[in-house]
Formats: sequence, C-alpha cells, structure tokens
Amino acid sequence: MPNPITAPPFDPELEAVLSTVGVPPTMTAEMLPEFRKGVPGMAENFIEEFIAKHDLEQRDETVTGYNGDDIAVTIFTPRGVEGTRPAVFHTHGGGMILGDRFVGLKQISPWIDAHKAIVVTVEYRLAPEFPDPYPVEDCYAALAWTAENATDLGIDPERIIIAGASAGGGLAAGTALLARDRKGPKLFGQVLMCPMLDDRDATISTQQIDGIGVWDRGSNLLGWNSLLGDRRGTDDVSIYAAPARATDLSGLPPAFIDTGSAEVFRDEDIAYANRIWEAGGVAELHVWQGGFHGFEGLVPHASVSQMALAARNNWVDRLLNG
Repeated sequence: MPNPITAPPFDPELEAVLSTVGVPPTMTAEMLPEFRKGVPGMAENFIEEFIAKHDLEQRDETVTGYNGDDIAVTIFTPRGVEGTRPAVFHTHGGGMILGDRFVGLKQISPWIDAHKAIVVTVEYRLAPEFPDPYPVEDCYAALAWTAENATDLGIDPERIIIAGASAGGGLAAGTALLARDRKGPKLFGQVLMCPMLDDRDATISTQQIDGIGVWDRGSNLLGWNSLLGDRRGTDDVSIYAAPARATDLSGLPPAFIDTGSAEVFRDEDIAYANRIWEAGGVAELHVWQGGFHGFEGLVPHASVSQMALAARNNWVDRLLNG
C-alpha cells in the first residue's frame, strides 16, 4: 500500500511508460532467483553488439579480490589507438544483490567514443551470499590491480575515472574513500549515478517512494539488509559500505552526482554533494524533476532523460578535456 506521505510527481513522459518498464516497485527476496537468471543469451548478444558498435577489443582477467579469492575483470580497449588513454573503472548497479559486470556499460559508452577511453569493469561478489565488506573490497582490489597494471593496459594512471549507477554508485563512492584513506590509486574523477549511499532509511525521500516508482523503500531495505544483516542502521557500519555515513569528504576526486526528484536516493545524494562542498571539494549535482530511479536508462527517449544524459556526458567531456 502506498505511503500516505505525498511524493513528488513523476515526469508525465516517464509516468506514461512506467508500467511497461518491467521492473516492479518493490523487489523481494523471493524474486531474486528469477531476476538473477536474466534473459538467456541477452548478455552475450549485448556484449557482441557493444564491441562491434564501439570497435573494441575485449580482454578478460582474473585478479585477487577480498580474502585472496579470485574475481573477474573485463577490459574493453578501443582498437587502433596508440599511447595511453583515460580509463573508466566501472562498478555495476543492482542493489548489491543483482547484476554482473556488463550491466550499465551503455551509460558509459559515450565516453569511449568521445575520448577513446578504456573501460575496466569488475565482477564484485553479491550479497547476501557475500555480505559487506566483500563488494566494496572486491572493487578496491580490482581498482588497485588496474592502477598497478596501467602501462600494460594502455591506461594513463593519472586519468582514471570511477563510475557506477545505483549500488554501483555507492560502491564507486566507497571505493574512492578507500583509495583516499589507504593512499591508493589517485582517481581523476567519480561519476555517481543515482548512488545508493545510506543504509539508515531515515530520509524523507525514502518515506515518499514506498510502493511506487522503481526501486522503492522496500527494495532498498532488501538490498541493505542483504549487504549488512543485523548491522543495518546501527553504529557498526563503515563509511566504505555506506558512504553517507562519512563525516569527512575532503581529499576526494571531483564528483558528478545525479538523481531524480521522485526516487528513494534523492535526499542522500543531495546531502553527499553538499558535504563535499562543505569540505571544500568539487561536485556537480543534478536533481531531475520527476525522475524515478534509473529513468534515463529505462526510458532514454524521454526529454528529461536526454537532458540528464547530456549533462553527465558534458561533465565527463569537461573533465577529460580540461
């Protein structure tokens, strides 16, 4: 039953197709096995088309993740490009419980075309089978491997951007914090697309988006409970798992943060950008009126989606051309 707290309206163009996007407002644990199956052959077909469209070479590597376990990374390199290139280190979305390293590549593909950027995407392990700190530590381990092997990969180590959407945005933020605190790879920028940052379920936006839209309050609690278990909402949660808990956001790379006005993550994303500014850092924040979670990927033809995509790509262009 929808929450009685009034939610902001959806953009009319987005709302018109909301019922057809194939994503229920609330994800439950019982749905996980089916959603994890995906559509047979879709991933393979997508990768083949992705490589052909952007004229890429694919290289798969096994690297050492958290606890010394093997995890996979895939590197996509533009063909025929000499010298070192900027790189996008990609952490996929999926609420910490879904997805693989090929989810979300379409969102970063314009940067391949515009800048001949190399993409490194990591197969971090998912909750609840692999709870915190597995996901963020896997991401950091793969980032460290990328920086250590930058010359071999053709990457300019001074121009590595970390990027992710939803849970991937939260993991990108957490990995950037780890890189800062461990004096690890120096990131050039972070692109946090509708990032999942706060486990505490205490904002107005999480109360508003309950039983409506995409990835509502119930879905979000499922994701966080899967990741953190009984620790969710307590003091026993690190800033790397839930970056919204960080009180010191100084010393971070420039950040691009975007979110919709009608999604659970709105308030935590706004607060995160604000704390970067309070620390004297660099952030660009966009809150798109009427946007539900992941609207620009689910309904890319909508006017607000086109504006959101253009703003994000423009920020990356300015960063890499600067």
